[in-house]
Amino acid sequence: MSGTPARTTDADTATDVVCLGESMVTFLPSQPGRLADVPSFGRGIGGAESNVACALAAAGHRAAWVGRVGADGFGDHLVETIAGYGVDTSAVRRDPVRPTGIYFRTATDRATDVHEVAYYRAGSAASAMSPDNVPYEALFAGRVLHLSGITAALSADCLALLRDLTAPRPGRPLVSFDVNHRPGLWRDADAAPAVLLDLARRSDLVFVGEDEAEEAWGVCGADAIRAVLPEPGVLVVKRGAEGATVFSGPRSSGAAAADTVTTVPALHVDVVAPVGAGDAFAAGFLSATLRDLPVRERVRHGHLMAAAVLTVPGDLTAPAARAHADVLAALDDEAWGRLRLGPGWTGDDQEARTT
Repeated sequence: MSGTPARTTDADTATDVVCLGESMVTFLPSQPGRLADVPSFGRGIGGAESNVACALAAAGHRAAWVGRVGADGFGDHLVETIAGYGVDTSAVRRDPVRPTGIYFRTATDRATDVHEVAYYRAGSAASAMSPDNVPYEALFAGRVLHLSGITAALSADCLALLRDLTAPRPGRPLVSFDVNHRPGLWRDADAAPAVLLDLARRSDLVFVGEDEAEEAWGVCGADAIRAVLPEPGVLVVKRGAEGATVFSGPRSSGAAAADTVTTVPALHVDVVAPVGAGDAFAAGFLSATLRDLPVRERVRHGHLMAAAVLTVPGDLTAPAARAHADVLAALDDEAWGRLRLGPGWTGDDQEARTT
């Protein structure tokens, strides 16, 4: 099936997915309110690509994270925590001069819609990643290489790295690219849309939200997004509460054959915090892709893994057991539409509510 990794490696030792990007220590508030008013914070980790790696490892896949952190305590915490999820961190490099990035965020306050994020990542160790200091043998060791547009925004060297990794080459693994348009990260925000479009066009599997496609490229709707991104073999358009639409079809030298179009409604979820849901969706979709499940089930596993994160305060949580997720993903359309998932639904003694 289109979009399924086809590398021929030893199944007992092969890495399934290698994720490249910046991970940061994140400080989560002890209570809702402005950053100026929050008295204390709990420490966690955050980073789009490491989130995907952790979720995949928790789901039973062999995942690796490649990045660059400072030779400091925050770097120690990141590497140890990510490795604790079962992720291979052996290719992570330590920078003796630049620090590990950190950020603070508020809790989502539904009453006042207060939400702030304060990043301290300028000049971070990760921003110094380049084609000259990242181990390519580790990046190309998996069946899938997962990247995101966030890395391209960090520095000119990081952008050069992503351009090189998405360039056609013999033996390249399937390249998965999450657009992750974050205008505030770019030094030249006006250049970002064209850069992200170019990187997406050079990738095999692309994730993009309808809202970010409209903001970046001025296109509205899944069909219009496919029109500007005809090259990827699989294009996943995330449509928020409406669900997701997947365009899949064989590609030859960038020419589109007839697409198979699959639309899957989103789940009803009692949201605790929205942070990390997009990364979890990508991990769920990739997990099901690695298992060569049908496209509908790939999207449903994406929704289910996103629902696990949406119902906890942080960026990461243990997903539902695979057998449980498989049962839910196989429901008929009517039963799927009745699902309502709330905090604790992934626990062994919990069941999805079907009200």
